[in-house]
Amino acid sequence: MIRIVAAFVLLSGLWLPGLQSALSAESCTRPSLEQTADLYLQALKRGAPSLLPLAPGATYIENRKATPFGEGIWGSPLEVDFSRSLLDVDICETFTEIISAKTDHPYVIGTRLKVVDGAIAEVESLVSDRDDWLFDADSYLKYSSTEKWDILPPETRSDRQTLIRVASDYFDIFEDYAAFDRVPWGIPCVRIEGGAYTNPKNEPNPSCTAGVPKGGGVPMTNRRYIVDELLGAVMGQVDFGGPKGLPDAHTFRLEDGKLRYVHVITLCPDGCPVIPPPEDMPRP
Repeated sequence: MIRIVAAFVLLSGLWLPGLQSALSAESCTRPSLEQTADLYLQALKRGAPSLLPLAPGATYIENRKATPFGEGIWGSPLEVDFSRSLLDVDICETFTEIISAKTDHPYVIGTRLKVVDGAIAEVESLVSDRDDWLFDADSYLKYSSTEKWDILPPETRSDRQTLIRVASDYFDIFEDYAAFDRVPWGIPCVRIEGGAYTNPKNEPNPSCTAGVPKGGGVPMTNRRYIVDELLGAVMGQVDFGGPKGLPDAHTFRLEDGKLRYVHVITLCPDGCPVIPPPEDMPRP
């Protein structure tokens, strides 16, 4: 219907405000985003950004710095042991978690793709390795690859605004612990943080409340979200600690409106802060 209206408008010499964005939204589908994310992974595995369907003037950002395609993580082929993608048709963006654990230089990567008219306009990656927060690619692979992030039945899904609100409330805890009670904590719920895992003993009813800092006072700025309603998932990118803080991506999954999984990638460009583990953090 939108395309019929567009044809009429063009023939009549008129143009309607917002019609261009509506057309873009119509052309951005889940299958097209999935295909784009798959093409990105294939190009990454071959170390060949030339294989990407790039828009004119497309940019690459690695660890918050503008980087030429072909440099950084693109410098050589990457062995990918596991990946998972969120597809956001509302803003035509994707987020892919990538684990490369079985190499001499392991990585856990979070990549956002911005797609415009079927081409990739922006690639942004958080590339974490041994210098970053609680990094353990083997552990991340072990636990992430066994989790169930399938498409949820409609009756168990949360809408877009609810998913964003839960992610925002979770971030608010770091600023003010009073936000703790706003988060719909679920049982069971597990968190992978760099590779550290909150249920190493495989308890039957784990909680993601374990290890959550209680002090508050930590700014969580520059918040941006990618939402996949069908997966019940939302990824939030933040600057952990303020504008000059740690680049961070938290990915959440909700089932029946309750938090089920939390994944965390946090970079430490100037060295990780030395913080004692919370007393309630489970030990292996």
